[in-house]
Amino acid sequence: MKFDRHFFYNYLQDFGLSNDTSKYLNLFFLITISLILIYLIDIITRKIFRSFSIRIAKSSKTNFDDILITNKVPTNVAHLIPVLIFFELIPIIFFDFDYLKNFTSKLILIVSIIIALRIARSILNTLKDFLKKLPRFKDKPVDSYIQVFMIFAWFSGAILAFAIITDQSIWKFFTALGAASAIIILIFKDTILGFVASIQVSINDMVRIGDWITFEKFGADGDVIEISLATVKVQNFDKTITTIPTYALISDSFKNWRGMVNSQGRRIKRAIHIKIDSVHYLSNDEINNLKSIQLIESYLTNRQEKIDAFNNENNINKDLLLNGRNLTNIGVFRKYAETYIENHPAINKNMMIMVRQLAPTTQGLPIEIYAFSADKNWKNYEYIMADIFDHLLASVKYFNLEIFELPTNFNTTS
Repeated sequence: MKFDRHFFYNYLQDFGLSNDTSKYLNLFFLITISLILIYLIDIITRKIFRSFSIRIAKSSKTNFDDILITNKVPTNVAHLIPVLIFFELIPIIFFDFDYLKNFTSKLILIVSIIIALRIARSILNTLKDFLKKLPRFKDKPVDSYIQVFMIFAWFSGAILAFAIITDQSIWKFFTALGAASAIIILIFKDTILGFVASIQVSINDMVRIGDWITFEKFGADGDVIEISLATVKVQNFDKTITTIPTYALISDSFKNWRGMVNSQGRRIKRAIHIKIDSVHYLSNDEINNLKSIQLIESYLTNRQEKIDAFNNENNINKDLLLNGRNLTNIGVFRKYAETYIENHPAINKNMMIMVRQLAPTTQGLPIEIYAFSADKNWKNYEYIMADIFDHLLASVKYFNLEIFELPTNFNTTS
């Protein structure tokens, strides 16, 4: 007996079954056989596609095809063949059931859209992984770009699925979408803000992957490890992860340390607070004693000669130190600190070096050191800065100056 779509139907009627029963059992057998056939075809096509892809990948010089295989692009493409075959079998399987034929056709088309979206996602993930391995894209927010394309892909797939289910044109969907735009904007507010922010961050080059940023509002202080459409991940120096909304990068203030990293030095900006009562004019004896400090010996000699010449020319009465021009212990200390920093081997001599006096405060007179360490490594930077201030704090007493400290309670005995 020649096989046709009525084979099971005719065979079942030989057993005396009713027409309706024979039709439904015939449908059941056809669906079962078709599904088994489709399953076997799916297994075979997947193996063929994967084997063929691996063979091509081994013979090619680029690693792009290897990443395609890793992201299962050939496997996802292979799924389309059995689905299309099943779609062609629908008229044969459901020849007596028009309503099921229509429903199944729509279902298969929707499944095809889902598979197409999976293929698109696999290709986009492949592109993302490939670009991240290129040096010029390592610090770019590739994840954001991929997510934007994926959103458009899912949106397009949803529109097509809606048109298939409702038998309506796509333009009617857009009309309904326009009417509900306010609700959609409210629901997808964060996504829309993140999308706009990621574009601005990329165009303005505000943040790159690998940048060290400080964002006090979110407690972030570390390196950017990921930039996506909605969030930016920062690995803090204590190895914790802080997640920041992408739109916060354009709506709030944060500090990006890239400029320091790319420069020739890391800034040192710290002050020593001098007790104001210890500031005074230097007598000749004190000046002679300070000349034993080699870094400022020539400075003191030249400076004192100019001061003495000025005072003599103007007949200044030096019985009182206040008269005329004089050296002060705080001024000489500033010169010493500046000369010491200028000669420090860890300081970048091509960048700003300055020791300045700030406005007096209730905590004394600040003498601020402003310079740049040649080594930008955090650990080495801290060591260099500590080494400088260790020396300066210990040298203050040689200028008859005192460091300001808040008084502490202590017990006295009578």
